[in-house]
Amino acid sequence: MHASILIADDDSLSRKLLIRLLEQDGHDVRAAENGTQALELFEQEPSDVVLLDIVMPELDGVSVLQRLKETPEAHHIPVIMISAVDETDSVVRCIEIGADDFLPKPFNPVILRARINAGLAKKRLHDLERARVRDVFSRFLPEHVVDDVLERTDEDLRLGGVRSVGTVVFTDLRGFTTFSEVRPPELVIEALNKYFDETSDSILEHGGTLVAYRGDGFLAVFGAPFEVEDHADRALATARDIVDVRLPRFNEWLRGEGVGEDIRMGVGLNSGPFMSGNVGSFRRLEYTVSGDTVNTASRIEGMTKTVGSPILLAQSTRQALLRPPDDLHFLGDFEVRGRRSPVALWTLDNVHTA
Repeated sequence: MHASILIADDDSLSRKLLIRLLEQDGHDVRAAENGTQALELFEQEPSDVVLLDIVMPELDGVSVLQRLKETPEAHHIPVIMISAVDETDSVVRCIEIGADDFLPKPFNPVILRARINAGLAKKRLHDLERARVRDVFSRFLPEHVVDDVLERTDEDLRLGGVRSVGTVVFTDLRGFTTFSEVRPPELVIEALNKYFDETSDSILEHGGTLVAYRGDGFLAVFGAPFEVEDHADRALATARDIVDVRLPRFNEWLRGEGVGEDIRMGVGLNSGPFMSGNVGSFRRLEYTVSGDTVNTASRIEGMTKTVGSPILLAQSTRQALLRPPDDLHFLGDFEVRGRRSPVALWTLDNVHTA
């Protein structure tokens, strides 16, 4: 396994021996004669494995190890401690800090190779798991926040449950069930994928989180897993973009496929507190949101069928807007299933009608 290896050892003969042995195995090797230089080299270009002599001038191996493990970019890098003297207490201390192994001097080439290969296997397993989780998160989070999410997750790479305040968005297509019943399954799936491509892009471009697809609709949130002050503005801008831009483009594609009747849709928005986080097992995780704010958003979306407006937002969303658009229009107070008191609903005037 070819890798980049950093050596830190104040003994020049020891450094030369390690360099020769590791280069013979095909590795790229950089060497430092003290701890300070080792940290500088690592900062310039991280390595796959680090070999640290415990006893060094200026900055000893224990101190270098501690600094590496405190650095987010380096805490998962395998570190092997090396020493020519009986340093049992120091070795124990290093293992407690996070060292992966210990290699005594003089070096046995077979044991050295085994230690290096074990460290590389551990790092590559970590990298593969990180890449898998990145791929999962990238499906419902904007790309620019995926790294931040991964940095905040715990060792099992799961987001813990948190109470968030944001805006919840539900959508649903009108007439798609009838469309599905009389079209070939291949066209139905292709149409759904086309529609979700359009809407997912809009959600992510506005900084939202795509939580789940629900039949021919979706659930998205703005303000989780990271809080944003303008969550309501982002959500409403997404709703307008989907209804005014994405849906007409989707219908144009349908016409190109020989489907004459346009598909319509409804969008419901509600703002407030909700619980968010990953649920499931180690084999399968799903990011989800729950709470009264979520349930009410779903019910408001369902009311677009009877109210006749493609976009409905609750009073809570209206109040959360930092930059209310000029075409906001108050519709009145409505009874919402599951709610004891009426909910004031608003809509946008300058959008395509449902």
